[in-house]
Amino acid sequence: MSIEDQLIQLFEKYPERYYKPKQLGKILKIDDRQYPAFKRKLKKLAEQGIITRHKKGKIGQGLRSYEVEGILHVKTQGYGFLITDDDKADIFISQKNMGMAFHGDRVRALLFARLRGKNQEGKVVEVLQRAHNNFVGTFRQGKYWGTVVPDNLKIHRTLYIAPEKQNGAQDGQKVVAQLLEWTDERQNPTGEIVEILGRPGDPGIDVLSIARSFDLPDIFPKKIIKEAEAIPDEIPQSEIKRRLDWRKELTFTIDPVDSKDFDDAISLKILDNGHYLLGVHIADVSYYVAPETELDRESRNRSTSVYLVDRVIPMFPERLSNEICSLKQGVDRLTFSVLIEMAKDGSVIKYDIQQSIIDSDRRFTYEEIQDLIDGKITDAKFQGTILEMFRLSKKLIQKRQERGSLDFGSHEVRIKLDDEGKPVDIVRVYQLDSHRLIEEFMVLANSIVARHVDKILKEKTGFDLPFPYRVHEKPGGEKLKDFRRFLKALGINFKSTSRVTPRMFQDLQQSLEGNERKLLVEEIMVRSMMKAKYTTKNEGHFGLALKYYTHFTSPIRRYPDLMVHRLLKQYLKDANKIPLPAEKLEKICSHATDMEIRAMEVERASVKTKQLEFMQDKVGQTFQGIISGVTSFGIFVELSDYLIEGLVHITTLDDDYYNFDEARYLLFGAYQGKTYQLGDPVTVKVLLVNPEEKIIDFELVEILKEDPYRYK
Repeated sequence: MSIEDQLIQLFEKYPERYYKPKQLGKILKIDDRQYPAFKRKLKKLAEQGIITRHKKGKIGQGLRSYEVEGILHVKTQGYGFLITDDDKADIFISQKNMGMAFHGDRVRALLFARLRGKNQEGKVVEVLQRAHNNFVGTFRQGKYWGTVVPDNLKIHRTLYIAPEKQNGAQDGQKVVAQLLEWTDERQNPTGEIVEILGRPGDPGIDVLSIARSFDLPDIFPKKIIKEAEAIPDEIPQSEIKRRLDWRKELTFTIDPVDSKDFDDAISLKILDNGHYLLGVHIADVSYYVAPETELDRESRNRSTSVYLVDRVIPMFPERLSNEICSLKQGVDRLTFSVLIEMAKDGSVIKYDIQQSIIDSDRRFTYEEIQDLIDGKITDAKFQGTILEMFRLSKKLIQKRQERGSLDFGSHEVRIKLDDEGKPVDIVRVYQLDSHRLIEEFMVLANSIVARHVDKILKEKTGFDLPFPYRVHEKPGGEKLKDFRRFLKALGINFKSTSRVTPRMFQDLQQSLEGNERKLLVEEIMVRSMMKAKYTTKNEGHFGLALKYYTHFTSPIRRYPDLMVHRLLKQYLKDANKIPLPAEKLEKICSHATDMEIRAMEVERASVKTKQLEFMQDKVGQTFQGIISGVTSFGIFVELSDYLIEGLVHITTLDDDYYNFDEARYLLFGAYQGKTYQLGDPVTVKVLLVNPEEKIIDFELVEILKEDPYRYK
């Protein structure tokens, strides 16, 4: 029996007793020669939490109840926090106590005794599940072994690569390294080069590296391509006959100028009774992709298309996404249509959901539709319909506002690249009336489909039907408290009440119209809210102020929409026959939520990479911005034109001695009383741009207005 097993057996027999190491040595018959090794073993077992050191060095039973599981989130400074499964506490993990865990890993940690006034600390004792087995980085050739230095600053260990595992990699190349072994936290892990991406300056390598670091598959396996290529172009006449034929009706698509996959088309006509008949026609991907085929499993695994700065990583092969499922102009396409009869004030009279076939009359861009709305161009065939659609969308926007729906301004940029993939300009994206038009029609169709399943069919059958809902829970907890403190610091009144409603936030937004801090407040507002998710439990959509909501309108690029189509077809045919257990559907929803979060993270990372590259030749130039963060070590400033954030370090504020007021989100000068507060407009000069460390340093040139919140 091992020493470890003997100790556990002893402590289980006498759990209330504590022993000095010498006493344990005698009990276990450890002789003097073995005693130093025995003491080292005791130390290791204590570090692992198997035994516990008590007062005066005495040793007793390990406190297993003082262990927690969760996800390790590492900061770029090297330390990290363990986010526990119940979200009740964040456990501080110093770099020396991370063991053999990487950022994002699921781990088990032993909690230390809490020191008064300090955060709870712990030590990782076991890695339960790796977040990643592949790491993107720069290969460096040593005399014998090579190393891979990870691009992700949160990955705090270099991987050692044996000569036979280098697979032709050359010094300085970007590579993908696979983790092979890590058995001792005192040593670095070993790996193998599994892919050579290219030289750092090669076109597209920066974005490809980001995609690889998130384990995004940018190519489809041959068997998936083969299955997609086998799908016939021609639609059988038998399929056309059983569908609603909408090909003679005026329909068209509205999408970004660079889109290639068109999964929604719209139509509108005025009925004899004066009502509108709005048609929302969605590509019927479910006709072509059967459940549990290779194509279906691959799309389910991907769950979403990912839109990077210079490329799209699609959920389906191009054969489907850009061809036979895309609602291209002048081509017959199978669709799933929601036909909605509406009064002139935008209220829904009745609706019909049918499988259909359309032939889109025109592919419009958002800009073309906007020009038609504004009268900058004319088009006799489409303009009348488009103007009626615009009037209807305005009524829907009014109804949205009346129910308390939130309407956030755009906080996005579009990066223009040259032929070499270099950023030549960054343009703020502003929401046009044409964007709102499409958005309102899609939201209406999504809500109707969700309501039909969760209310109409539930009343008809008498039981719940498994279905993927798009849920946005109401905000609460510490995030909401922090948001209230933030608003109070800015002198903004936000009533405190136990019942949180969307209208409270809507009123706040409306009160900030014309205020330069509105965009910043909205950004913090978004962070204070729960993240939207997919689930089979319909809990409503807080942001849209809707009781029923799902995703029905984008099955080419979102897997939950495809599931909605399949289930809706079955329920419209026979609601008493459930094709998929709720437990399995919930797992699909959970995976889709995780993949959506990953897609958002990689999209943001690709944008930031190009923003940093764009700023490299801007050192010495001045820009206007707004203070987007205040810390003890300086202020963060976001440039208004490019939405790029950088740091003004406190050491550059040399005109006074500045103190940090955490409660009021400001720095204040001890002698002159000058303040720098969150939301203040400023002018800054670019001092340093470091793409490798992903940082930009600014120097403050001037504050653009007298601060109304001077420190008192």
